[in-house]
This record gives sequence, C-alpha cells and structure tokens, in this order.
Amino acid sequence: MTTAGFISVVGRPNVGKSTLVNALVGEKVAITSPRPQTTRNTIRGVATAGETQLVLVDTPGLHKPRNVLGERLNALVYGSIAEADAVLFVLDAEQPIGPGDRLIAERLTKAGSPVVVAVNKSDRASQQAILMQLTRAGEWEFHAYVPISALKGDGLEALRSELEPLMPESPFFFPPDMHSDQPDRLLAAELVREKYLARLRDELPHSLAVVVGDIEERENGALFIPASVYIERQSQKGMVIGKGGELIKTVGAETRRELESLFGVPVFLDLRVKVEKDWQRRESTLDRMGF
Repeated sequence: MTTAGFISVVGRPNVGKSTLVNALVGEKVAITSPRPQTTRNTIRGVATAGETQLVLVDTPGLHKPRNVLGERLNALVYGSIAEADAVLFVLDAEQPIGPGDRLIAERLTKAGSPVVVAVNKSDRASQQAILMQLTRAGEWEFHAYVPISALKGDGLEALRSELEPLMPESPFFFPPDMHSDQPDRLLAAELVREKYLARLRDELPHSLAVVVGDIEERENGALFIPASVYIERQSQKGMVIGKGGELIKTVGAETRRELESLFGVPVFLDLRVKVEKDWQRRESTLDRMGF
C-alpha cells in the first residue's frame, strides 16, 4: 500500500519555507534568498521515501498586500491551503510570534486540514527562545510541533515522521525519482531572479520579474533560452545591467552554469532588460507575465 498527498508549506515571508522544501526533497527545487517575498509561485517539490510520497507545495509568504501582485500571491497561498491534505506551518525561532503568524493560524484552524508546525532556524536561536515559540504556538492546538533547522538539516526526520502518517492511501502522483514538476521555463526564470536578488538593494528586487520564452533545442543539442528581465522604471535599467554590462553578464554566466549542470547540455542564455511601467499594479500585465 502506498500513501501520497499534498502538503501546503505556509508562513510569513522569510521564515525559510523554500529552504525547508529543498531540504526535505533533497535537492534544490525552489530558489532561496534572505529577502522577503522571494517566492512568487506555488512550486511543488516531491519527496518520495519507501511507500510514501510527500508533494510539498512551496508558497509565497503571506503578507499585507501593497499592490495587485501581493493580492494575487496571497490568493495563491489560500488556494493551496484549501486543496492540501496537510499543512506545514513554518515559524521563525528568532522572531516572536506576531500578528501575521496569528492570522495564518486562524486561517488554518478554519481550513480543517491537519497542521504540523515547524519552528525553523533552531540552530540560530537559544533553547529558551525555541521553547517559548513552541509554548506559544501550542495554544493553537495543531497536530504536532517540531523544532528544526532547514539549513543544517536538524529535526527533518522527526518532521517527516509527523507528516507521513497524515498522507492518505493513494498511488504516487509522480515517479519516485522525480523531484519537481516545475516547467523548465519557470526554473530558468527563477534562477535568473535568484542571482539578481543576491545583488540588488532596496525596493529594486520587488520591482524585478523574469519571464522566459520558448526554449529552443539547437541542432548541436544546445538549448537557447530567451529571458526578459522586467523592471518598472527606466531609471532602474542601469542598475540591472550594471556598469559596462558587468552585472547582467555575471547573472547570465552564473545562471547558465547552473542550468547546464541541471540539463546536462550546453546552454545559451539570452538576457534582455525591458521596462514595463508599474507591472505589479496592472491586472493585464500580470496576466501576460503568468502571475
């Protein structure tokens, strides 16, 4: 008998959801960054062990939306919770439980799916801080509470042992050796954005989006990947390109190397910077970009 199910991974921005999904899957399926709101799509990571398959749905951080994009990202999270067999609610051991966490907890209580709370970043917090988080979170009376460090791998087996029994009897949704159903176009776009997130400052990371067109396989087996880097104002163009084109060259080279490692073939990455005024606030533009 096999069991399989979907687990919605939720929490405030920057609590380590994507790092945790990558750790449970055993390889990188979602980009990570110390910046809030790194995740903009629901990305499914597949973790199969023995007779159980966990399909982990990495979601954007729930936050108070400031534009149409923020509203759509929150809607993605709520839709993921509604469809989940279980929910993995991630808290930050270094941050006190705040209104955002309580709002999520209230939503999860109403949703009715079993909830496992993971108190992440335990490697960076004191035992007293971790105990305080567990005690306060325990007031919600969810299914289980597990202190973990997604970065170090601490507590992951205990977390799996809480999640696996919650999965319903079902055939696997994906082949056992598959780790994500993320399309190659989205993967390439996210990797470009990850490289920029590591280097850009202030609000510019939130004003940047990457859209990849059709990937073309050339006669020599190489992949041609056209990627448009969208920003909101003309004044941002120089920052994204860099002095003498240095930044866009660096981002392109790093992304290309990672894609070649993943795909196992040569990659030609064609990066173009485009200005799309106030794209985060325009319904039609967000539709066109795939949000």
